[in-house]
Amino acid sequence: MTDPYAGLPFPRTALALKALHHTRGIEAPAIFNHSLRTYLYGRFLGECRGLRPDHDYDDELLFLGCLLHDAGLSREGDGDQTLNLDGADLAAHFLTHQGMAADRVDIVWNAIALHLHPDLAARKRPEIALVTAGAGYDLGPDPTHPLPPGYADEVHAVLPRLHSSAVLYDTIVDQALAKPHKAPPFTMPGELLRQRPGTPWPTWQQLMTQEPSWHDYDGYPPTN
Repeated sequence: MTDPYAGLPFPRTALALKALHHTRGIEAPAIFNHSLRTYLYGRFLGECRGLRPDHDYDDELLFLGCLLHDAGLSREGDGDQTLNLDGADLAAHFLTHQGMAADRVDIVWNAIALHLHPDLAARKRPEIALVTAGAGYDLGPDPTHPLPPGYADEVHAVLPRLHSSAVLYDTIVDQALAKPHKAPPFTMPGELLRQRPGTPWPTWQQLMTQEPSWHDYDGYPPTN
């Protein structure tokens, strides 16, 4: 069978290929392509930092974290937690079922669970940090680390964008409209839901004074 990703440096281990087939079957094409580009750009950013695949980090683990980082946006992954935790749990279940060792599953789980928290992910091992970095780069390239000439065109020829950013926004917001607890205030999903016109959104004071409350605002002077 012809490899549709020939020329792109994806790992071809048995587990990587199984995960690739599985993820392609559950995710929307725009999100699936975004996940694969996340790996390519995460690997590129690692190279910019002098990190070598399978020398300074485990390339299969990075690939699995990138590939599955938005599994929470699939129908199968749409549980009752925020999308990053739903995705991390779904990925862990799949990888455990495939016989992956628990310590390796835990690294992938953390990579996915932390990918909405770049400040935290950046402090973790490369298999975790580069998932978040690659996902961010695919949403908005970093001008301080430009891709080699023609590389983005090569990637997009195989993995077209398909309006990825817009599809991600709509999918996150649609999940949150159906299950508001998936987008609590002060989270990334919560911010995207807040931006949707007509969506009521509480202020800090409203959150702190809803019952049951410690009544911290009772007698507190109003602010301008």
